[in-house]
Amino acid sequence: MIAVVSIGTLKSSLIDGVIEFVSDYYSRFGISAKFAGEIPMEPFSVAFNPLRGQYLGRVFLPTLSALREKLNAIAVLGITELDLYEEGLNFIFGLANPSLKSAIVSIHRLRNEFYGLEPDEDQLLKRAIKEAMHELGHVFGLRHCPDPECVMHFSNSLYDTDVKGPLYCPACERKLEMNLRKLGVSL
Repeated sequence: MIAVVSIGTLKSSLIDGVIEFVSDYYSRFGISAKFAGEIPMEPFSVAFNPLRGQYLGRVFLPTLSALREKLNAIAVLGITELDLYEEGLNFIFGLANPSLKSAIVSIHRLRNEFYGLEPDEDQLLKRAIKEAMHELGHVFGLRHCPDPECVMHFSNSLYDTDVKGPLYCPACERKLEMNLRKLGVSL
């Protein structure tokens, strides 16, 4: 099972939409995705950088990994509204650590409102799905892909996220299958 948690309160329709897509895709490998609850934001206050007004993404991953172990899940995905960054980058849409089998996705900059545009919940869900699939690909050992339509293509901007699809290209899917076999997933 892939455990999905919200860090802070998020609309259930967003969480449910991501879980449904991830579960539908990964079911071909015998893996489901399930909601594992909400984690309060307070424990992650140490990740907050007041000079940037953002949260350091890597701080979330060990806590998510510990939750994964507790739930006996193959991976854990956290979704948050917090604005994330990593050293050397202005922001990140998400982050993953294959050794911790954990990932986090921020919807903060996936929202139209961040760019002064009208809200669009359908577009936000599509973007969140793409980022979730991308980060889960990293959890399962995939690297960035040069194919701009593959979900593993690096998103340097929201435009990149909008251009790519929600699925892995054939080459990335073959690597994913091989990596899942190495993890003991029977295909």
